[in-house]
Amino acid sequence: MKRASPADELVFLPLGGAGEIGMNLNAYGYGPPDARTWIIVDIGVTFGREEQTPGVDLILPDPAYLEDERDNILGIVLTHAHEDHIGALAWLWPKLRAPVYATPFTAALVREKLREQNLLDKVPLTVLPLKGKLALGPFDIEYITLTHSIPEPNGLAIRTPLGLVWHTGDWKIDPDPLIGELTDEASLRAMADEGVLAMVCDSTNVFVEGTSGSEADVREKLTKVIAGCTGRVAVTAFASNVARVESALLAARATGRTPCLVGRSMLRIHGAAQSVGLLKDAPPVIMEEEAAGLDPEKVLFLCTGSQGEPRAALSRIARGEHRHISLRAGDTVVFSSRVIPGNEAAIHGLYNAFIEKGVGLITADDHPVHVSGHPARDELRQMYRWARPRIAVPVHGEQRHIHEHVRLARELQVPETIAPKNGDLIRLAPGPAAVIDEVPAGRLYVDGAVIVETEGEAIRDRKRLGAEGSVHAALALNGKNAIVAGPHLTVRGLSCVDEEDFDIAVSELERTAEAAFAKLNHGERSDDEAVEASLVRALRKAAERVWKKRPLVDVSVLRL
Repeated sequence: MKRASPADELVFLPLGGAGEIGMNLNAYGYGPPDARTWIIVDIGVTFGREEQTPGVDLILPDPAYLEDERDNILGIVLTHAHEDHIGALAWLWPKLRAPVYATPFTAALVREKLREQNLLDKVPLTVLPLKGKLALGPFDIEYITLTHSIPEPNGLAIRTPLGLVWHTGDWKIDPDPLIGELTDEASLRAMADEGVLAMVCDSTNVFVEGTSGSEADVREKLTKVIAGCTGRVAVTAFASNVARVESALLAARATGRTPCLVGRSMLRIHGAAQSVGLLKDAPPVIMEEEAAGLDPEKVLFLCTGSQGEPRAALSRIARGEHRHISLRAGDTVVFSSRVIPGNEAAIHGLYNAFIEKGVGLITADDHPVHVSGHPARDELRQMYRWARPRIAVPVHGEQRHIHEHVRLARELQVPETIAPKNGDLIRLAPGPAAVIDEVPAGRLYVDGAVIVETEGEAIRDRKRLGAEGSVHAALALNGKNAIVAGPHLTVRGLSCVDEEDFDIAVSELERTAEAAFAKLNHGERSDDEAVEASLVRALRKAAERVWKKRPLVDVSVLRL
């Protein structure tokens, strides 16, 4: 490794995941301020909510700052395959165009995402072995095996001429992870002996005392719970938790049931796991259409949708809209998952829909059928004992998590702490850790098949339509600029006490539009834009007077 020059700096830049749980995008830069080279660690998404981002399923970190540095980006290094760490890659890669590095399971899922975006033959994707090493310019990177709720979770030991950064990614300490190896304690201790400049660490469960628990305990309990069920059983879990998926499949076999995978994500993860040699001992699965003819006591459905996602399999089953699967009184749904903050209303709505059908519910509130994939406080304490960093940089959490993590690190006598937010450019070396600049760090929305700015016109209009309704006026003019038809109004999303009041309100607005047109001179009437602008102004004022709302108003002029 080359020696550091006097002008060199090592900097850390989070553009997603610092101040929120999800949408992780981290960058490390090395060199003089005017000539840095960069690596990107993870590039994930968060998910839209209908009440906040109508019609938007995916939200991406805005990589504008790194896009300007594109020629200096040496690589995109992925720690593991959760959506909040890889989900933005196919969408944002055309803006960054850097080589991508991942271990086999993560690479298998990345390939599917690239294929969906027609990028598979364009993106240079290098598959690294577990515990593999990678040299990118001044960055020597070593994959360190951890445990988490997905196969192949890795932390990154990032060595530079100015020091070693331990980037944990997502992790926990599972004494019996079922799939994959134990946490590589020896490598962590060796890093500490070498000297860890900074630890950039998961903060998700910093408020949770004790430990997160083991997947082995869930497997045992899940089998017992399912054995006590009658009728059809549906288990819902995060599809990416392959150990949990395997537990459900083995529980099906142990209780004399045939497992059926339900939902695209479940099928995709199952296929990716098999492609890298996992799930070898699990029983074969059947497709949805095959399950219809089975005895209810002999089937187990493994479903997506544990967070109440409206288009996921479990929600469609709850609404009675699934093509092949129905649940009825006497059946059971096992929620082998936690409630992610913000999803409470959707999940409770799902609970109520099943309860109304007479379907029994088993959740992690009642039985130990779920454990978290993130470290509780005792596990965080252990990681600090192993790594002994000089600087603590908490990430992967809301600001309340990050600031609590800072307090914990100080209690553990870590000499320096930084509480970052997205866009903070943090100098890790030389000298004391400090925020030295703030760069743009926004969000992008995936709207259908396109990426749009968060305040783009389409999204603003959609929010306004949902909150305020719409008024559309249409009129036809002849060659003498006289009205021959209209103005005819179409009103959406605005209410009146009864139909008669509604008709009166519409008639009033039509008269308002006609009066506004009458005030225009001949020259203005010949200009469609002038006609539209005049009528829009008049209709907005009238709609606000009638409905106490400010609907989206537009006018169409037809020339005959």
